[in-house]
Amino acid sequence: MTTDERSLATWLATRDDAELAETFAVRAVSPAAPWHDFFDAAAALLDAASIDRALVTLPRPALAALAAAGPDARDVLAQAALVGTSGAPYAAVADRVAAIVTSRPEAFTPVGPVLDPVPADDAAAAAAAERAFSTTGALADLLVATEHAPLSRTGTGAVSAVDRRRLTDAGAVESPEELDDLVRVAAAARLLVAVDREWMVSEAADRWLESSTAERWSILAEGLRDSLPAGLRTAAGGYLSPAAWPGAYPLDPEWPATAEQLDRIALRWGLITPDGAEPEWARSLRTGGAADAASLAALLPAEIDRIYLQADLTAIAPGPLAPALDLRLRGIALRESRAQASTYRFTADSIVAGMNDGETADSIRDFLARLSLTGIPQPLDYLVATTASRHGLVRVGVDATGLNTAVSSTDPSVLDAVAVDQALRPLGLVHDGGRLLTRVGRDIVYWSLADARYPVVAVDAEGRVEPVVRRRTRNGSAPEPVERSYASLVARLRESHETDSDAAWLGRELEQAVRARSIIAVAVRLPDGSERSFTLEATGLGGGRLRGRDRGADIERTLPVSSIVSVKPV
Repeated sequence: MTTDERSLATWLATRDDAELAETFAVRAVSPAAPWHDFFDAAAALLDAASIDRALVTLPRPALAALAAAGPDARDVLAQAALVGTSGAPYAAVADRVAAIVTSRPEAFTPVGPVLDPVPADDAAAAAAAERAFSTTGALADLLVATEHAPLSRTGTGAVSAVDRRRLTDAGAVESPEELDDLVRVAAAARLLVAVDREWMVSEAADRWLESSTAERWSILAEGLRDSLPAGLRTAAGGYLSPAAWPGAYPLDPEWPATAEQLDRIALRWGLITPDGAEPEWARSLRTGGAADAASLAALLPAEIDRIYLQADLTAIAPGPLAPALDLRLRGIALRESRAQASTYRFTADSIVAGMNDGETADSIRDFLARLSLTGIPQPLDYLVATTASRHGLVRVGVDATGLNTAVSSTDPSVLDAVAVDQALRPLGLVHDGGRLLTRVGRDIVYWSLADARYPVVAVDAEGRVEPVVRRRTRNGSAPEPVERSYASLVARLRESHETDSDAAWLGRELEQAVRARSIIAVAVRLPDGSERSFTLEATGLGGGRLRGRDRGADIERTLPVSSIVSVKPV
């Protein structure tokens, strides 16, 4: 065991910082681990509990290679610090593998080659394209809803129960299960990004929402493929046949649920059919190529660029509206149906929401006039006009000092209502002549008033109206590099590492012997160059000297550490 610890400690010390951090990440090491040197790290990584946690995360080929001590998956096992430089598992690893094999032999048995999925027939491919189309639209609904209100995350990263219920009741998703699937795919494509305890829309999502359905699908399909666990990926950059997914991580108790979700996602996005067949557009994706959006697009319904506006304040799109047009229409109307023929409803609140995002009465009329096959009905034109006349009744800006946010209105009664509104008490608004002041930032005050349904606009320092965008992430930026997460731990290990690894290991052996008051055989080099061995019960170490009781002579001896050649347990 001690030889393995020394070997692993030496190997860890030779890794560069990025490789070392990757190993720690694979082994789920806490960045706050209280290790002082590489010997501490090696001892912890060879601890039985740590090894068991590592084995749970290994895919089946790596487990089979460990059990057979074969060359397969050596890179994976070496990165996880489970095998030595020769490729053989460390003794502690071999012991744990042997113990688990007795109860779970099937987990260490390689499976035969899995056949590629059979091609889907025309009817199955058409149904898969329909599912991909519907799911892409559902994700667009989710992103639009999340732009206005980020999703709260629980400690496990799942969407909170409150937001699940809100989105389900609003019709943005049909079930909590669908929500989980959509969030996982959106996160894989960097359209949703976890920030603190929220899922937030990235700037990349804006570009995605304005893309065609086929382009949307391609981005998501490739993002999903690239985010699959390593045990499902192939050397060519593709993924294993979905039929092999359920058995990929046989020791992971959470894997069956994960595999079930991934299979469900593959079905939703048209990568497989219910009977496991594969549509044409999924083949290149599975084999490591780019997504074949062209063959999918051939089966998607044609997008339209015209709608029917009706006197009951609704709009009907007789087919799937072009995404960019749909996105803008949904900025001023509520989408009431999720189908190829969609229905939208205009309300005072929906038009106010559009004006809050920068629309004006003229821009709305111009957009609808170009989009409508039936002109603009008089009730809708009246709704736009009356809503615009009230919009901006409350104005929010920074006062002349630049330290306070000022809320003003031409209607004193509206200002009085704002001042006594219980929902706005956290803003700490106070009267200052004909306005209200607060120390809270302008954008926060603006959104608080907008969410409370006040006809509010934000103004700049010159009093000009300007749109305000809710807080969002920076362009869907990538997560913090693993190397940065472990920078402090790696730096501490580097600082304590001695260039003379033999001396460092000897010091560790002596410390452990003293701590356990072990009986050890100590070989000492004498001044004349000869060596002599003493059998001691180690009792102390300090000042460069080892103290112990000589078991043969029954006397206390003090030996200079610099003269000790080797230490062996007795």
